[in-house]
Amino acid sequence: MQSNTIHIIDWLIIVSTFVVTILVGLRFSKRQKDTGNYFKASGKIPSWAIGMSILATLISSVTFLAYPGEGFATNWIRLVQGLMVPIVLVFIVGVIVPLFRKVIRLSAYEYFEQRFGFLARLYASLGFVLNHFAKMGTVFYIISLALNEMTGVDTVYIILVIGVIVVAITMIGGIEAVIWLDVIQGILLIFGGLVSLGILLFSVDGGAPALWNAAMDNGRIGFGPFDLEFVNLTFWVMALNGIFYAIQKYGTDQTIVQRYLTAKSDKEAVKASLIGVLLSVPVWALFMFIGTALFGYYHIMGGLPADTIPDKVFPFFIMTKLPVGIVGLILSALIAAAFSSLDSDLNCLSAICLEDYYLRWKPNTPESKQMVLSRLFTVLAGVGAIAVALFYVKAGGKGVLGIIFTLYAIFSGGIAGMFLLGIFSKRVNKRAIYTGMAASILFTLYALLSSTPIGAGENKILLLDLGKLNFTHHKYMIGVYSHLVLMVVGFVASFMFNEKPVDVSLTYYGWAKLKKRNRKA
Repeated sequence: MQSNTIHIIDWLIIVSTFVVTILVGLRFSKRQKDTGNYFKASGKIPSWAIGMSILATLISSVTFLAYPGEGFATNWIRLVQGLMVPIVLVFIVGVIVPLFRKVIRLSAYEYFEQRFGFLARLYASLGFVLNHFAKMGTVFYIISLALNEMTGVDTVYIILVIGVIVVAITMIGGIEAVIWLDVIQGILLIFGGLVSLGILLFSVDGGAPALWNAAMDNGRIGFGPFDLEFVNLTFWVMALNGIFYAIQKYGTDQTIVQRYLTAKSDKEAVKASLIGVLLSVPVWALFMFIGTALFGYYHIMGGLPADTIPDKVFPFFIMTKLPVGIVGLILSALIAAAFSSLDSDLNCLSAICLEDYYLRWKPNTPESKQMVLSRLFTVLAGVGAIAVALFYVKAGGKGVLGIIFTLYAIFSGGIAGMFLLGIFSKRVNKRAIYTGMAASILFTLYALLSSTPIGAGENKILLLDLGKLNFTHHKYMIGVYSHLVLMVVGFVASFMFNEKPVDVSLTYYGWAKLKKRNRKA
């Protein structure tokens, strides 16, 4: 790859991105007087801006690089997960958004405590923390590798520079800076994708039809295979994953739920959620199709080194085929994609540390001290994420992600199932849900240990080898089954325990009854 040929104009564009990011953080720093503004912007952000922020949060630099890689190497099967999100959201957003705005102060996991007790809140909160530390480390690591190959700058320096800037602007600017930066970065991301695709479409004789035909003839168009089985990666595996991904993301993920609280009203919050997801799906499709177009381009034109792995095809195209100025814009969009994901995670992790842990034990902490702690937690979360990324660099990225995601799967499996029982069941209460949580954890342990070998080469072994009883379905199905196990076991267990009645106001039925009463009034 052409790694050290970035023009001075492109460097100026990239530096400008950093400068604008810092200025936006400074612009909102003076408003951060209390945690209500620092974490919720005092509920005064317009719906369109929140929607753009949700988009930018969902679309990270991983998407910027991984989706083109998938589109180049296979077909559009991994886009199926994203296509399920708007279908699910249409049915639940009208319930969950006003419910959360009514029953929680800041943390999404406060709902689980009100519904099922403190252990349920801790379980869901811990899952979020583990997941997002792993995610932030991954974003840092992947963007550092990409920029290293395209610019020649050392990966450690890239991680430190981006990390320091993201931590600084999030610490001083709060959620307002995060959201308005997400708006800018979301626009830049979409623009970068459209420019890249436009150049690809006009780079071969015959244009888009020629690229399409080359991709079609080589099996890059479509969402299959459609076999109704769960051992291999099929349409149905991705569809089921998409359903539970949508429920978990929009019903239990702090980065999304916290956005609900920044809106001016329930109606505005619902509108923002719909804007965010309806923008996300076309952007996911855009970057997937860039990969498809890249396959058609190099199939027709040639010139791609034989040892280029799929995830590096788009960076190779950027550095070898795009003109001066456009390279800077695309790299700025890539950096912006990382920023928009990382700043959201940092602000939300700080909110969780304050609300779910510190204030749990010291509820009478003065507001001034809460602000100091909020900024401190932001810095600590950033340092932790940078440390994870640097560990990836040192370990060469091999085996590290598996350890972290395994821990996340063990301790957060079934959260979407717990949320569904909380919303739609009038009988499942504390002891029943705890039974379901235990069953979900045990199932996840069984599935992981009986399907994931450790070691290398001929020395690979299963820690739990049960022969024909080993888990043989696709790894993506572990997450699906963990939710189903928790739901089924929790519901059945509810018939075994004589507990106090459920607070119906915390369920769909209470919300529907209140809505009906308001209509009559």
